[in-house]
Amino acid sequence: MNDSQEEAVGVLLDALPDLFFAVGEDGTMELWNDAVPEVTGYDEAALRRMTPAEFVPTADDDRVTETIAEALEAGAGTIEAELTTATGERIPYQFSLRPAPDESALAFVGIGRDIAARKRAERDRDGILNRMRDGFFAVDDEWRITYANEKGEQLLSRAMNRPRETTLEGLHLWEEIPDAVETTFYREYNRAMETGEPVSFEEYFPPLEDWFEVRAFPDDTGLSIYFREITEEQRYRDRLEHREQVLKELHDITADRDASFAEQVQRLLVLGRDEFGTEFGSLSEIVGDKYRFEVVDADDDTIQAGDVVPLEATNCERVAGRRETIAWGDVARDAPEETDRAGYTDWGISCYLGGPVYDNDGVYGTFCFYGTDTRADRFSEWEVTLVDLMSRWVSYELQREQITEKLQRQNDRLEQFASIVSHDLRGPLNVLRGRLELVEETGDPSDLAGCFDAVERMEALIDDVLSLSKAGDAIDDIELIGLRECATLAWDAAPTETASLELATDATVTADASRLQQLLENLFRNSVEHGSTGNRTSSGDSVEHGGEDVTVTVGRLEDGFYVEDDGPGIPESERGDVFDSGYTTTDDGTGFGLAIVADIADAHGWTIRVAEAESGGARFELTNVGVRDGAADGQRAG
Repeated sequence: MNDSQEEAVGVLLDALPDLFFAVGEDGTMELWNDAVPEVTGYDEAALRRMTPAEFVPTADDDRVTETIAEALEAGAGTIEAELTTATGERIPYQFSLRPAPDESALAFVGIGRDIAARKRAERDRDGILNRMRDGFFAVDDEWRITYANEKGEQLLSRAMNRPRETTLEGLHLWEEIPDAVETTFYREYNRAMETGEPVSFEEYFPPLEDWFEVRAFPDDTGLSIYFREITEEQRYRDRLEHREQVLKELHDITADRDASFAEQVQRLLVLGRDEFGTEFGSLSEIVGDKYRFEVVDADDDTIQAGDVVPLEATNCERVAGRRETIAWGDVARDAPEETDRAGYTDWGISCYLGGPVYDNDGVYGTFCFYGTDTRADRFSEWEVTLVDLMSRWVSYELQREQITEKLQRQNDRLEQFASIVSHDLRGPLNVLRGRLELVEETGDPSDLAGCFDAVERMEALIDDVLSLSKAGDAIDDIELIGLRECATLAWDAAPTETASLELATDATVTADASRLQQLLENLFRNSVEHGSTGNRTSSGDSVEHGGEDVTVTVGRLEDGFYVEDDGPGIPESERGDVFDSGYTTTDDGTGFGLAIVADIADAHGWTIRVAEAESGGARFELTNVGVRDGAADGQRAG
């Protein structure tokens, strides 16, 4: 290169906005273009004494020195550092270094480019990305991290189990998170890298124990990945899916017309206990100041259907009084004023969720769930709504069932009364007419005796019909009744003559007192009348047998009580007919006594059957009765 060529090159270098410089073998500056003193502020004399490391902050001088050595060995090198001017100003620069030709007396040459604008752009980009609530990071085509915003750094550091301040750039993604290799994330990222097509998906990421929505965009340099935590959204979707399943099950239960009402309620209680996590669930009836368990689902047999406790002991008293659903996850926390109830103090009921149930007469009782374990949180709106739905369905079914039963009873009674009027009353009326005609013909007053007999027969029929019309009415007032005391009153009221009564139990039953006494009177009357009539023949006719020594016994069953006698008994072939209205085996019986017994039992929800006593006499067993020895206490109720 001649002098004119060197001069032309110098002119070109001086025209460059970038810094151009050459460093000699001794490490100091040898050559530079005009931009060097203009940018750095150092004069020629100062520049000739300076090394490249002196143009950067002390913290970077070792890094610059190492990069120069690497560039001389590798044939090229690049470093970013802040250029410090003579006035102390710091300007971001990128320096490209190359060894000088062997024939020159120089060590290397360099070009410095002002990258302040680029750094500002990067800072702006970082500011934008760091303000994102979502995570972002990028990897090169060798899966090394090249960038991550703050959210990305936070999540990646957690996944890698590294301190938050760790520098992530340059780390190999899959080497740092080996557990992710078996996940959808690994497969989808690789698919995007291989096909060059973006991918998006939602997936659970085990290393972070969270759900993410992910979008990955490939380019020539690698992969850019945006991801958003959607754990709460996924939980919400899971909750919705679960609730849809619960509502479907609720529909299936309530729409099952092949199941009885009690079976449907039992299944609802199981469903509710499952959903709420309580130990007990029950449909209960409130009668006066008593609380009767009608259908129960529980972990143990502490509570059983038919049990009765004082209403004031239960939280259900509040439900019935307010006529609204009550939800207390922790009674002491949510309703401290209720902690003086026996349900809390004696039975430990600390968690309660229940709604009112209505029949056609008003508040019937409650449909509720409860337990001895408190909840850290309160019952949710969903849980309260679910109990509301259940209790409303139970209310609707009770009302529908009551209307249906009432109509059926009315129809049955109309048929019974029509039969009585057309048949049973017609007989004594015909007798009365015939006797009166005979008196009219003969004028003999002795024939009037038959008239009085016919009138008495009609009076007996009318009395029993009136009793029958009321026997099956809904029970309005139940209480705990001593069976021994009630049986004694019934025995005294019935025409028992010289028969005897044995009381083989001290049990207590839950019943309407007056109707229980009426039931026992009719059973006693039946035993005495048929016992004193004597033994039947196989055809059902009677033969004379004194019968004044018949003994009637009242005793306890596991779930009820029995009344039996030592008379002739009831043939097995007739046992299916004895509760029919008008059925009788005596000439002077109305045939309604046992029909009244059956209706009173049915009104209480009891089951009655005829059996044979050990003595061969008649035995009437009443089951599904709320019965216990002594006073009823110690029960757990909501």
